Amino acid sequence: MNKDLHQLIQISNLDKEIDALEPQIELKRGELDKAIRSKESKNRELLALEEEKEGIKLQISRNNQVLQDMGAKLESVYKKISEVRSERELKALNVEEEIAKEQIAQANQEIQRLEGELDHKFGMQKSIQTAIAQLDETIKSLEGKVNEDIEEIKAQQHEIFDEKQKLIVVMDQKLIGFYEKVRKWAKNSSVVPVRKQACGGCFIRINDRVYAEIIQSNDIITCPHCGRILYIEES
Repeated sequence: MNKDLHQLIQISNLDKEIDALEPQIELKRGELDKAIRSKESKNRELLALEEEKEGIKLQISRNNQVLQDMGAKLESVYKKISEVRSERELKALNVEEEIAKEQIAQANQEIQRLEGELDHKFGMQKSIQTAIAQLDETIKSLEGKVNEDIEEIKAQQHEIFDEKQKLIVVMDQKLIGFYEKVRKWAKNSSVVPVRKQACGGCFIRINDRVYAEIIQSNDIITCPHCGRILYIEES
């Protein structure tokens, strides 16, 4: 194996090591992100409950207005009853009185129900606020540890990157440019071994002529099917 190809394999392996550390960063952030999402969800629940409470308060206000209107209606009816002059008028006023009393009873029942619902919403809010406070403590305790772990992983990435840069500066820059061009689409399968006479990237069989070139040539050989850089693994 020629020197250039050997160095390309080294660089490809270093790139793989750098990229392999990224999921570790996501994993470290996983629990923290979960707690943050939970807090955001609780805040949305809190806001929804506040809107529901405002709706209930509006309904209570409307029923109180009914009570006020029906109270005034009863006063008017009682005044008319005291001045009634015929049996027919009295019966009509009694009907109005019963209707007003029924509406007052219904409004009072509805207010009682709504106030119970409002108390329940207050209780739910209090429970959610307690959960948010607990999540705040969890987030605060996780942030320090997670940031410390992530910095450690990033330090490892920088260390590997520095090792890669040391290799790059002594290599043919045209070759590095070609490698980076392949890496743009092939990612960490830019430089792959040939196994059972097939490309280790696209897994398509390579013809005998190209396979022989890979074995014998000191040039950089690419897969005729996908364009990845190929090499034979040394035993």
